Amino acid sequence: MNEELLDKPRRVREGEELDAEALGGFLKENIEGLSGDVAIRQFPSGFSNWTYLVTVGDRELILRRPPAGTKAATAHDMGREARIQTALKPVFPYVPDVLLHHEADDVIGAPFYVMDRIKGIILRSDLPEGMTLSEDEARTLCENMIDVWVELHSVDYVAAGLGEMGHPEGYVRRQVEGWSKRYRNARTDDAPDFESVMGWLAENMPPDSDTPTIIHNDYKFDNVVLDPDDPLKIVGVLDWELATIGDPLMDLGSSLAYWVQAGDPDEAQFIRRLPTHLPGMMTREQIIARYAEKTGRNVDNWDFYFTFGLFRLAVIAQQIYYRFYHGQTKDPRFGALVFAVQILEKSAAGVISRE
Repeated sequence: MNEELLDKPRRVREGEELDAEALGGFLKENIEGLSGDVAIRQFPSGFSNWTYLVTVGDRELILRRPPAGTKAATAHDMGREARIQTALKPVFPYVPDVLLHHEADDVIGAPFYVMDRIKGIILRSDLPEGMTLSEDEARTLCENMIDVWVELHSVDYVAAGLGEMGHPEGYVRRQVEGWSKRYRNARTDDAPDFESVMGWLAENMPPDSDTPTIIHNDYKFDNVVLDPDDPLKIVGVLDWELATIGDPLMDLGSSLAYWVQAGDPDEAQFIRRLPTHLPGMMTREQIIARYAEKTGRNVDNWDFYFTFGLFRLAVIAQQIYYRFYHGQTKDPRFGALVFAVQILEKSAAGVISRE
């Protein structure tokens, strides 16, 4: 295993520390076979739930907990996230094994769950130092990512025990109306109003999918784990916080809002957080074409789904920026998110004007 390419945690950010003594004692009492010293590090990326590497002796565990500060009412539900993964694991092997869920805040000051670590490579803004991809390899990686996505969308969610996880009827309408409400509630004086985009989405909603599926709602390179011995192979899919039952094309639109490709404007490159611009990486159009070929789904309304994805990403960024703007978090990464919101508004308006 090439240890140098593995995704690595860092020192815990100030204000986000965990009580190692209390946590270690609790884990040893509730997870069989744990013993030894406890060490805690934090994974630096991500803007939502806080993710830590907790080492107990020689056992490596991942702990996820919600962030401090104001949160959307239905977000950061640790129990729901843990239950989804537990149900999916037997039918979708890329899910980590959940070992424990604790809903009370008496151990670390917040609910949390713990799972086994899937060791591997996670792609962030740029490839890890020492890793290269030829054009053919980049394309193969994209194809493999799409194929795992198709596999997820093919899971029989009722048979998996997830029939009550979401309500596919009216899903598109609820998403448009819900995210519009969230944006208006989180808007700050320095953010665009997005009213023309929200109005267009409300007027152009497609009907509900007649074949709803499990959707991840945040499927992208930094939420998949690559085999360190074969970096073109996906061995894990992480971050099930937003998963539900709904229209799979909404899943594609939401994820491809993050897909900044070669040839996109400089301002889009400014907010790129994934290595999707590299030579050989598939374009958004190529991804949609492969997905349509693999699933037989009609993608004629793609501009709606992509515009929704851009808008939804802007809302997520704005909600996080709102916390920074009002002093609820000091994380310096959040201060520039308002510029991302402005860029995403312009991108969404551009798709609409093309339509």
